[in-house]
Amino acid sequence: MLVFIILISCKLQEPLKTHGIVFLENRSQKLVLNRSNKNDVIRIMGRPHIKEDEINQSWIYLERILSKGKYHKLGRHILKENNILVLDFDKYGVLKNKKFLKKEDLKKLEFSQKITENELTQKSFVQKFLQSIKQKMYSNQK
Repeated sequence: MLVFIILISCKLQEPLKTHGIVFLENRSQKLVLNRSNKNDVIRIMGRPHIKEDEINQSWIYLERILSKGKYHKLGRHILKENNILVLDFDKYGVLKNKKFLKKEDLKKLEFSQKITENELTQKSFVQKFLQSIKQKMYSNQK
């Protein structure tokens, strides 16, 4: 009976799946504009996930936290946090700008609908023909 009372009183920790830098927002607050440099950023944040070209000199860090859903979600993963930190440096490696984007901010972003065509993605006549036969074969199996 005592064991049952102890189990009820302690709260179990929610199972989380994390990807990227943990506590990204707290770490980003330690970076000071016009004072921190690339070495300070690497010491605090680690290596960047994405580096822009040498002209822009932007570094991008990601944080993503998934949690298990409740009973009505049938245990599927739910996105709790999806944060992005974009750091811009000048030509001397000093931090000039930092932008922190949360999950709500990412919903407001607009993406281009343009499609880039190139010769490598073009399928030959034989590939198109075989793909259409494959689709017809598997569509009748329902």
